[in-house]
Amino acid sequence: MTGLAHVRSDFPLLEREINGHRLVYLDSAATTQKPAQVIDAIDDYYRRINANVHRGAYTLAVEATDAYEGGRAKVADFIGAASPNEVVFTRGTTTALNFIAYGWGLSHLSEGDKVVLTIMEHHSNVVPWQLIARHTGCELVYLSLDDDYEVDVADLDRIIDDRVKVIAVSGMSNVTGAMGPVQVLSAAARRVGAIVVVDGAQLVPHSPTDVADLGADFLAFSAHKMLGPTGIGVLWGRPDLLEEMEPTEGGGEMISDVQLYESRWAPVPHKFEAGTPPIAQAVGFGAAVDYLAKIGMHEVQDHERAITEYALAELATVPDLTVYGPRDVSRRGGAVSFQLADIHAHDIATILDQYGVAVRAGHHCAKPLMRHLNVPATARASFYIYNTNEDVDALVAALHESRKVFGLA
Repeated sequence: MTGLAHVRSDFPLLEREINGHRLVYLDSAATTQKPAQVIDAIDDYYRRINANVHRGAYTLAVEATDAYEGGRAKVADFIGAASPNEVVFTRGTTTALNFIAYGWGLSHLSEGDKVVLTIMEHHSNVVPWQLIARHTGCELVYLSLDDDYEVDVADLDRIIDDRVKVIAVSGMSNVTGAMGPVQVLSAAARRVGAIVVVDGAQLVPHSPTDVADLGADFLAFSAHKMLGPTGIGVLWGRPDLLEEMEPTEGGGEMISDVQLYESRWAPVPHKFEAGTPPIAQAVGFGAAVDYLAKIGMHEVQDHERAITEYALAELATVPDLTVYGPRDVSRRGGAVSFQLADIHAHDIATILDQYGVAVRAGHHCAKPLMRHLNVPATARASFYIYNTNEDVDALVAALHESRKVFGLA
Protein backbone atom coordinates (compact mmCIF):
# COMPACT_ATOMS: atom_id res chain seq x y z
CA MET A 1 0.00 0.00 0.00
CA THR A 2 1.19 3.54 -0.71
CA GLY A 3 1.61 6.42 1.73
CA LEU A 4 -1.87 7.96 1.59
CA ALA A 5 -3.88 4.74 1.31
CA HIS A 6 -5.63 5.57 4.59
CA VAL A 7 -7.53 8.47 2.99
CA ARG A 8 -9.55 6.15 0.73
CA SER A 9 -12.09 5.62 3.50
CA ASP A 10 -12.98 9.33 3.31
CA PHE A 11 -14.37 8.89 -0.22
CA PRO A 12 -17.82 7.27 -0.21
CA LEU A 13 -18.00 6.66 -3.96
CA LEU A 14 -14.87 4.50 -3.91
CA GLU A 15 -16.85 1.88 -1.99
CA ARG A 16 -18.84 1.06 -5.15
CA GLU A 17 -18.43 -2.07 -7.21
CA ILE A 18 -18.53 -1.88 -11.01
CA ASN A 19 -19.43 -5.00 -12.98
CA GLY A 20 -18.73 -7.11 -9.91
CA HIS A 21 -15.28 -5.63 -9.35
CA ARG A 22 -13.90 -3.13 -6.86
CA LEU A 23 -14.03 0.33 -8.43
CA VAL A 24 -10.59 1.46 -9.57
CA TYR A 25 -11.07 5.15 -10.34
CA LEU A 26 -8.29 6.42 -12.61
CA ASP A 27 -9.87 9.52 -14.12
CA SER A 28 -8.93 12.25 -11.66
CA ALA A 29 -7.55 14.48 -14.41
CA ALA A 30 -11.15 14.81 -15.61
CA THR A 31 -12.65 15.21 -12.15
CA THR A 32 -11.72 14.03 -8.67
CA GLN A 33 -13.87 12.17 -6.19
CA LYS A 34 -15.10 14.10 -3.15
CA PRO A 35 -14.29 13.27 0.47
CA ALA A 36 -17.06 13.14 3.04
CA GLN A 37 -15.70 16.35 4.57
CA VAL A 38 -16.50 18.29 1.38
CA ILE A 39 -19.89 16.64 0.92
CA ASP A 40 -20.79 17.37 4.54
CA ALA A 41 -19.72 21.03 4.27
CA ILE A 42 -22.00 21.59 1.28
CA ASP A 43 -24.84 19.71 2.94
CA ASP A 44 -24.42 21.75 6.13
CA TYR A 45 -24.54 25.01 4.17
CA TYR A 46 -27.85 24.11 2.55
CA ARG A 47 -29.36 22.76 5.76
CA ARG A 48 -28.34 25.58 8.12
CA ILE A 49 -27.34 28.74 6.26
CA ASN A 50 -28.71 28.93 2.71
CA ALA A 51 -29.22 32.60 1.76
CA ASN A 52 -27.94 35.00 -0.86
CA VAL A 53 -24.74 36.92 -0.17
CA HIS A 54 -23.68 40.56 0.00
CA ARG A 55 -27.28 41.82 -0.05
CA GLY A 56 -29.03 41.13 3.21
CA ALA A 57 -28.64 42.43 6.75
CA TYR A 58 -30.39 39.47 8.36
CA THR A 59 -28.52 36.68 10.14
CA LEU A 60 -28.62 34.03 7.42
CA ALA A 61 -27.41 36.47 4.77
CA VAL A 62 -24.51 37.55 6.96
CA GLU A 63 -23.58 33.93 7.69
CA ALA A 64 -23.80 33.02 4.00
CA THR A 65 -21.59 35.97 3.06
CA ASP A 66 -19.04 35.00 5.70
CA ALA A 67 -19.02 31.40 4.44
CA TYR A 68 -18.63 32.49 0.81
CA GLU A 69 -15.86 34.98 1.48
CA GLY A 70 -14.28 32.50 3.89
CA GLY A 71 -13.93 30.08 0.99
CA ARG A 72 -12.20 32.81 -1.02
CA ALA A 73 -9.78 33.52 1.81
CA LYS A 74 -8.88 29.82 2.13
CA VAL A 75 -8.18 29.53 -1.59
CA ALA A 76 -6.07 32.70 -1.54
CA ASP A 77 -3.99 31.34 1.31
CA PHE A 78 -3.65 27.97 -0.45
CA ILE A 79 -1.93 29.55 -3.49
CA GLY A 80 0.02 32.19 -1.56
CA ALA A 81 -1.97 35.16 -2.82
CA ALA A 82 -1.21 38.41 -1.02
CA SER A 83 -4.93 39.14 -0.57
CA PRO A 84 -8.26 37.35 -1.04
CA ASN A 85 -9.14 40.21 -3.41
CA GLU A 86 -6.73 38.67 -5.94
CA VAL A 87 -9.00 35.61 -6.18
CA VAL A 88 -11.95 35.85 -8.56
CA PHE A 89 -14.47 33.01 -8.41
CA THR A 90 -15.50 31.78 -11.87
CA ARG A 91 -17.40 28.77 -13.20
CA GLY A 92 -14.10 26.96 -13.75
CA THR A 93 -10.76 27.08 -15.53
CA THR A 94 -12.37 27.56 -18.94
CA THR A 95 -14.33 30.60 -17.81
CA ALA A 96 -11.28 32.07 -16.10
CA LEU A 97 -9.16 31.75 -19.26
CA ASN A 98 -11.94 33.33 -21.33
CA PHE A 99 -12.15 36.20 -18.82
CA ILE A 100 -8.43 36.84 -19.34
CA ALA A 101 -8.60 36.59 -23.12
CA TYR A 102 -11.59 38.91 -23.45
CA GLY A 103 -11.16 41.15 -20.40
CA TRP A 104 -7.46 41.78 -20.95
CA GLY A 105 -6.75 40.62 -24.49
CA LEU A 106 -9.37 42.66 -26.34
CA SER A 107 -8.07 45.95 -24.98
CA HIS A 108 -4.34 45.14 -25.04
CA LEU A 109 -3.76 43.17 -28.26
CA SER A 110 -3.73 44.47 -31.81
CA GLU A 111 -2.52 43.56 -35.29
CA GLY A 112 1.16 42.68 -35.27
CA ASP A 113 1.18 41.43 -31.68
CA LYS A 114 1.94 37.79 -30.90
CA VAL A 115 0.42 35.32 -28.43
CA VAL A 116 2.72 32.38 -27.72
CA LEU A 117 1.09 29.03 -26.88
CA THR A 118 2.31 25.43 -26.76
CA ILE A 119 1.30 22.34 -28.71
CA MET A 120 0.26 20.59 -25.47
CA GLU A 121 -2.44 23.11 -24.49
CA HIS A 122 -5.98 22.12 -23.57
CA HIS A 123 -8.54 23.63 -25.92
CA SER A 124 -9.52 26.03 -23.12
CA ASN A 125 -6.15 27.71 -23.51
CA VAL A 126 -6.26 27.71 -27.31
CA VAL A 127 -9.77 28.54 -28.52
CA PRO A 128 -10.20 31.81 -26.53
CA TRP A 129 -6.97 33.13 -28.04
CA GLN A 130 -8.08 32.07 -31.51
CA LEU A 131 -11.26 34.10 -31.01
CA ILE A 132 -9.28 37.09 -29.76
CA ALA A 133 -6.99 36.82 -32.78
CA ARG A 134 -10.06 37.15 -35.01
CA HIS A 135 -11.09 40.32 -33.19
CA THR A 136 -7.66 41.95 -32.91
CA GLY A 137 -5.55 40.58 -35.76
CA CYS A 138 -2.87 39.32 -33.38
CA GLU A 139 -0.79 36.28 -34.38
CA LEU A 140 -0.71 32.92 -32.59
CA VAL A 141 2.68 31.20 -32.34
CA TYR A 142 3.19 27.68 -30.96
CA LEU A 143 6.10 26.13 -29.11
CA SER A 144 6.56 22.47 -30.03
CA LEU A 145 7.66 19.52 -27.87
CA ASP A 146 11.00 17.78 -27.52
CA ASP A 147 11.62 14.03 -27.72
CA ASP A 148 10.59 13.61 -24.05
CA TYR A 149 7.16 15.25 -24.61
CA GLU A 150 8.18 18.46 -22.82
CA VAL A 151 7.85 21.98 -24.23
CA ASP A 152 10.89 22.74 -26.37
CA VAL A 153 12.46 25.99 -25.19
CA ALA A 154 15.73 25.63 -27.12
CA ASP A 155 14.81 28.35 -29.62
CA LEU A 156 13.12 30.68 -27.15
CA ASP A 157 15.40 33.68 -27.77
CA ARG A 158 14.37 33.77 -31.42
CA ILE A 159 10.64 33.29 -30.79
CA ILE A 160 10.15 35.65 -27.84
CA ASP A 161 10.63 39.13 -29.26
CA ASP A 162 9.14 42.57 -28.67
CA ARG A 163 5.98 41.62 -30.58
CA VAL A 164 5.06 39.01 -27.96
CA LYS A 165 2.40 40.34 -25.56
CA VAL A 166 1.11 37.08 -24.03
CA ILE A 167 2.61 33.69 -23.25
CA ALA A 168 -0.10 31.19 -22.30
CA VAL A 169 1.02 27.79 -21.03
CA SER A 170 -0.35 24.78 -19.19
CA GLY A 171 1.29 24.20 -15.83
CA MET A 172 0.87 20.46 -16.42
CA SER A 173 -0.39 18.60 -19.48
CA ASN A 174 -3.64 16.72 -18.97
CA VAL A 175 -2.46 14.19 -21.58
CA THR A 176 1.23 13.47 -21.00
CA GLY A 177 1.58 14.79 -17.46
CA ALA A 178 4.52 16.93 -18.60
CA MET A 179 5.11 20.05 -16.52
CA GLY A 180 5.00 23.35 -18.36
CA PRO A 181 8.22 25.43 -18.15
CA VAL A 182 6.37 28.27 -16.45
CA GLN A 183 9.34 29.92 -14.76
CA VAL A 184 11.49 29.74 -17.91
CA LEU A 185 8.72 31.30 -19.97
CA SER A 186 8.05 33.89 -17.26
CA ALA A 187 11.67 35.02 -17.37
CA ALA A 188 11.51 35.29 -21.16
CA ALA A 189 8.25 37.26 -20.92
CA ARG A 190 9.76 39.75 -18.49
CA ARG A 191 12.52 40.55 -20.98
CA VAL A 192 9.99 41.76 -23.55
CA GLY A 193 7.24 43.10 -21.26
CA ALA A 194 4.76 40.30 -21.98
CA ILE A 195 2.33 38.72 -19.53
CA VAL A 196 2.19 35.03 -18.62
CA VAL A 197 -1.11 33.15 -18.35
CA VAL A 198 -0.98 29.73 -16.69
CA ASP A 199 -3.65 27.08 -17.10
CA GLY A 200 -3.29 25.53 -13.65
CA ALA A 201 -6.16 23.03 -13.89
CA GLN A 202 -3.73 20.11 -13.51
CA LEU A 203 -0.94 21.97 -11.69
CA VAL A 204 -2.62 23.39 -8.59
CA PRO A 205 -4.34 20.14 -7.47
CA HIS A 206 -1.12 18.13 -7.65
CA SER A 207 1.80 20.40 -6.76
CA PRO A 208 2.59 23.01 -4.10
CA THR A 209 1.71 26.30 -5.80
CA ASP A 210 2.77 29.75 -4.68
CA VAL A 211 1.86 32.52 -7.10
CA ALA A 212 4.77 34.63 -5.87
CA ASP A 213 7.22 31.91 -6.93
CA LEU A 214 5.37 30.83 -10.05
CA GLY A 215 6.19 34.02 -11.92
CA ALA A 216 2.82 34.16 -13.68
CA ASP A 217 0.59 37.18 -14.11
CA PHE A 218 -2.63 35.15 -14.28
CA LEU A 219 -3.45 31.66 -13.02
CA ALA A 220 -6.65 29.68 -13.67
CA PHE A 221 -7.81 26.46 -11.99
CA SER A 222 -10.91 24.49 -10.98
CA ALA A 223 -12.26 23.16 -7.69
CA HIS A 224 -13.59 19.87 -9.06
CA LYS A 225 -10.10 18.70 -10.01
CA MET A 226 -8.93 19.12 -6.42
CA LEU A 227 -11.64 17.37 -4.39
CA GLY A 228 -14.10 20.27 -4.56
CA PRO A 229 -17.48 20.64 -6.28
CA THR A 230 -18.12 21.33 -9.93
CA GLY A 231 -19.26 24.76 -11.08
CA ILE A 232 -16.56 26.86 -9.44
CA GLY A 233 -13.00 27.81 -10.29
CA VAL A 234 -10.51 30.59 -9.79
CA LEU A 235 -8.99 33.40 -11.77
CA TRP A 236 -6.00 34.70 -9.84
CA GLY A 237 -4.32 37.79 -11.21
CA ARG A 238 -1.85 40.47 -10.30
CA PRO A 239 -3.84 43.29 -8.67
CA ASP A 240 -2.82 45.90 -11.23
CA LEU A 241 -3.90 43.68 -14.11
CA LEU A 242 -7.22 42.85 -12.49
CA GLU A 243 -7.86 46.56 -11.99
CA GLU A 244 -7.27 47.38 -15.64
CA MET A 245 -9.23 44.39 -16.98
CA GLU A 246 -12.75 44.92 -18.22
CA PRO A 247 -15.52 42.66 -16.90
CA THR A 248 -16.85 40.20 -19.46
CA GLU A 249 -20.25 39.74 -17.81
CA GLY A 250 -22.60 42.48 -16.66
CA GLY A 251 -25.47 42.42 -14.20
CA GLY A 252 -26.08 42.48 -10.49
CA GLU A 253 -23.33 42.26 -7.87
CA MET A 254 -20.56 43.55 -10.19
CA ILE A 255 -21.53 47.23 -10.13
CA SER A 256 -21.14 50.11 -7.71
CA ASP A 257 -23.68 52.27 -9.57
CA VAL A 258 -25.94 51.93 -12.62
CA GLN A 259 -27.35 54.90 -14.48
CA LEU A 260 -29.36 54.90 -17.68
CA TYR A 261 -26.40 55.10 -20.06
CA GLU A 262 -23.37 54.08 -18.03
CA SER A 263 -22.31 52.10 -15.00
CA ARG A 264 -19.43 51.99 -12.58
CA TRP A 265 -17.91 48.69 -11.53
CA ALA A 266 -17.63 47.25 -8.07
CA PRO A 267 -14.12 46.80 -6.67
CA VAL A 268 -12.05 43.75 -7.61
CA PRO A 269 -12.84 40.86 -7.33
CA HIS A 270 -16.58 41.56 -7.32
CA LYS A 271 -16.58 43.39 -10.66
CA PHE A 272 -15.97 39.97 -12.30
CA GLU A 273 -18.65 38.09 -10.34
CA ALA A 274 -21.95 39.08 -11.95
CA GLY A 275 -25.16 37.59 -10.60
CA THR A 276 -25.73 35.22 -7.72
CA PRO A 277 -22.39 33.52 -7.12
CA PRO A 278 -21.74 29.79 -6.50
CA ILE A 279 -22.11 30.09 -2.74
CA ALA A 280 -22.41 26.44 -1.71
CA GLN A 281 -19.64 25.59 -4.15
CA ALA A 282 -17.34 28.15 -2.51
CA VAL A 283 -18.05 26.54 0.86
CA GLY A 284 -17.21 23.12 -0.60
CA PHE A 285 -14.11 24.55 -2.26
CA GLY A 286 -12.94 25.86 1.10
CA ALA A 287 -13.48 22.43 2.65
CA ALA A 288 -11.48 20.81 -0.14
CA VAL A 289 -8.62 23.24 0.40
CA ASP A 290 -8.73 22.47 4.13
CA TYR A 291 -8.53 18.76 3.38
CA LEU A 292 -5.54 19.11 1.05
CA ALA A 293 -3.77 21.56 3.36
CA LYS A 294 -4.12 19.11 6.25
CA ILE A 295 -2.38 16.42 4.19
CA GLY A 296 0.18 18.89 2.83
CA MET A 297 0.75 19.50 -0.85
CA HIS A 298 4.31 18.19 -0.70
CA GLU A 299 2.87 14.91 0.59
CA VAL A 300 0.29 14.96 -2.20
CA GLN A 301 3.03 15.45 -4.79
CA ASP A 302 5.31 12.78 -3.29
CA HIS A 303 2.43 10.28 -3.22
CA GLU A 304 1.54 10.96 -6.83
CA ARG A 305 5.14 10.65 -7.99
CA ALA A 306 5.49 7.29 -6.22
CA ILE A 307 2.28 5.98 -7.84
CA THR A 308 3.32 7.30 -11.27
CA GLU A 309 6.79 5.77 -11.03
CA TYR A 310 5.26 2.42 -10.12
CA ALA A 311 2.70 2.72 -12.93
CA LEU A 312 5.29 3.53 -15.59
CA ALA A 313 7.36 0.52 -14.54
CA GLU A 314 4.38 -1.84 -14.52
CA LEU A 315 2.92 -0.56 -17.79
CA ALA A 316 6.27 -1.24 -19.43
CA THR A 317 5.59 -4.97 -18.87
CA VAL A 318 2.51 -4.89 -21.12
CA PRO A 319 3.41 -5.89 -24.70
CA ASP A 320 2.25 -3.64 -27.55
CA LEU A 321 1.66 -0.71 -25.16
CA THR A 322 2.98 2.78 -25.98
CA VAL A 323 3.08 5.34 -23.17
CA TYR A 324 3.22 9.07 -23.99
CA GLY A 325 4.98 11.33 -21.49
CA PRO A 326 8.24 12.04 -19.68
CA ARG A 327 9.92 9.14 -17.88
CA ASP A 328 11.35 11.33 -15.11
CA VAL A 329 8.57 11.57 -12.50
CA SER A 330 10.10 14.73 -11.03
CA ARG A 331 9.24 16.47 -14.30
CA ARG A 332 5.67 15.28 -14.65
CA GLY A 333 2.36 14.61 -12.94
CA GLY A 334 0.17 11.55 -12.73
CA ALA A 335 -1.72 11.73 -16.03
CA VAL A 336 -0.48 8.72 -18.03
CA SER A 337 -1.71 8.34 -21.61
CA PHE A 338 -1.20 5.17 -23.58
CA GLN A 339 -2.11 3.28 -26.73
CA LEU A 340 -2.46 -0.51 -27.01
CA ALA A 341 -1.31 -1.66 -30.46
CA ASP A 342 -3.68 -0.13 -33.05
CA ILE A 343 -6.81 -0.57 -30.91
CA HIS A 344 -8.93 2.56 -30.51
CA ALA A 345 -8.79 4.10 -27.05
CA HIS A 346 -12.57 3.90 -26.64
CA ASP A 347 -12.46 0.12 -27.15
CA ILE A 348 -9.68 -0.18 -24.57
CA ALA A 349 -11.64 1.88 -22.04
CA THR A 350 -14.75 -0.23 -22.62
CA ILE A 351 -12.91 -3.46 -21.87
CA LEU A 352 -11.18 -1.97 -18.81
CA ASP A 353 -14.56 -0.92 -17.46
CA GLN A 354 -15.64 -4.55 -17.46
CA TYR A 355 -13.01 -5.07 -14.76
CA GLY A 356 -14.06 -2.01 -12.76
CA VAL A 357 -11.18 0.13 -14.04
CA ALA A 358 -12.28 3.64 -15.01
CA VAL A 359 -9.99 5.48 -17.45
CA ARG A 360 -10.61 8.33 -19.86
CA ALA A 361 -10.49 7.75 -23.62
CA GLY A 362 -10.44 10.33 -26.40
CA HIS A 363 -8.55 13.41 -27.49
CA HIS A 364 -8.76 14.93 -23.98
CA CYS A 365 -9.62 18.37 -25.41
CA ALA A 366 -6.10 18.48 -26.86
CA LYS A 367 -6.48 17.77 -30.57
CA PRO A 368 -3.32 19.65 -31.63
CA LEU A 369 -1.33 17.43 -29.27
CA MET A 370 -3.04 14.28 -30.61
CA ARG A 371 -2.00 15.27 -34.13
CA HIS A 372 1.53 15.90 -32.89
CA LEU A 373 1.56 12.39 -31.39
CA ASN A 374 0.06 11.04 -34.64
CA VAL A 375 -2.80 9.27 -32.87
CA PRO A 376 -6.57 9.90 -33.05
CA ALA A 377 -6.97 9.39 -29.30
CA THR A 378 -5.34 7.86 -26.24
CA ALA A 379 -6.51 6.06 -23.15
CA ARG A 380 -5.50 7.90 -19.99
CA ALA A 381 -5.08 6.75 -16.41
CA SER A 382 -4.71 9.62 -13.96
CA PHE A 383 -3.90 9.29 -10.28
CA TYR A 384 -4.66 11.20 -7.11
CA ILE A 385 -4.34 10.91 -3.36
CA TYR A 386 -6.80 8.02 -3.01
CA ASN A 387 -5.07 5.76 -5.54
CA THR A 388 -2.76 2.92 -4.52
CA ASN A 389 -0.30 0.54 -6.16
CA GLU A 390 -3.11 -2.01 -6.07
CA ASP A 391 -5.07 0.24 -8.43
CA VAL A 392 -2.14 0.16 -10.84
CA ASP A 393 -2.01 -3.63 -10.54
CA ALA A 394 -5.71 -3.81 -11.43
CA LEU A 395 -5.14 -1.59 -14.48
CA VAL A 396 -2.22 -3.68 -15.70
CA ALA A 397 -4.10 -6.95 -15.16
CA ALA A 398 -7.07 -5.57 -17.11
CA LEU A 399 -4.77 -4.50 -19.95
CA HIS A 400 -3.39 -8.03 -20.16
CA GLU A 401 -6.97 -9.29 -20.38
CA SER A 402 -7.65 -6.68 -23.07
CA ARG A 403 -4.81 -8.09 -25.15
CA LYS A 404 -6.52 -11.46 -25.06
CA VAL A 405 -9.87 -9.97 -26.08
CA PHE A 406 -8.29 -8.26 -29.10
CA GLY A 407 -6.26 -11.32 -30.12
CA LEU A 408 -2.88 -9.93 -29.14
CA ALA A 409 -2.05 -12.75 -26.72
